Amino acid sequence: MDSGMTEKARLAQALEAVDQANQADPNREDVNGEALPREYAYSLHMTRWLFELEPEPSERMQIACRAQHIERWTMPRSEFGEGKQNYYQWRQACGRMHGRRAAEIMAESGYPQDECDRVETILTKRELRQDPDTQLLEDVACMVFLERYLAQFFDDNPDYDKEKWLHIVRRTWGKMTPRGHEAALKLAGDLPPHLLALLQEALAD
Repeated sequence: MDSGMTEKARLAQALEAVDQANQADPNREDVNGEALPREYAYSLHMTRWLFELEPEPSERMQIACRAQHIERWTMPRSEFGEGKQNYYQWRQACGRMHGRRAAEIMAESGYPQDECDRVETILTKRELRQDPDTQLLEDVACMVFLERYLAQFFDDNPDYDKEKWLHIVRRTWGKMTPRGHEAALKLAGDLPPHLLALLQEALAD
């Protein structure tokens, strides 16, 4: 087997291991009429948007995007208490867990330690804005949120006032690069009218 085939097999093994882990999610999400394990479905959305934004992504970005929420259901938000500070502590703890699990899977698949460490760093988002790979991951995650989860999030939080929603949209927009902004504007036409109006108002200032 030549080195190219070895790399291809290594990537396939790592992605399969991530998929197997996420397919254990007891929660479900409907995708085109099929009930998929939620975090497995999320990982497929992440992979699709990765290739939309970066047609030839590196192996480490393919793994990082697939493992963005690996086994997240094992660390419930409810374990961290209410409030913004506890929410951020939960997000940071999730990032560390996702990074650690992805690095473990990569090592088991034959990746060198420096590549395992890079993916762990990407998933913890410690170098957001400074590291292009981490920023690409953030662009992908924001696109998945806008396309797949913003509408449900809106419906699930009727107590949020307009200013809070404008803040959420602006904050999401602020995390993204011009490449992400371009993709989001193309997506905007597919948003429900009330969310399109919200996006337009949020970006008008």
